Amino acid sequence: MVVSQLTLMVIAACVWYGGGIALLFKSGSLVKGAHAIDSQSLWAYGAPLLGVIIGLVKARFIFNHACKKNIIRIRSLVNPRIWQFFRPGMLIFLAIIIPTGAWMSRAAAGNFGYLCLVAAVDLSIATALLTSSLAFWKMKAFSINDR
Repeated sequence: MVVSQLTLMVIAACVWYGGGIALLFKSGSLVKGAHAIDSQSLWAYGAPLLGVIIGLVKARFIFNHACKKNIIRIRSLVNPRIWQFFRPGMLIFLAIIIPTGAWMSRAAAGNFGYLCLVAAVDLSIATALLTSSLAFWKMKAFSINDR
């Protein structure tokens, strides 16, 4: 099914933002769980801070580039298909990483150190996704003139 480039941009942005927002809420829940176990530990506060800092670094050096590259790729498609909002490799990666993240969260339940670790990882990815999503706006991804 042929769709417009704008449709692909919107789908890509929805997945990008959706992942960031979902991970933000998920990491908040994990931090809350860690805080309930040991509210006096420095890690209950340090893990989220570490996650944000790592996320900003990831955004700068990895996610910004990936987002821009995908926008450029979508713009270059002549007859875009609905499944081309990401490359096939990225779709496979998402199909692996989403269940893995869910499993990690379940495995962390009740374990303070693991809760902090998984929260920091999730928050770093959320921060990277949400920060790098500015590329959609900077590159005017939603003002495409279809061919």
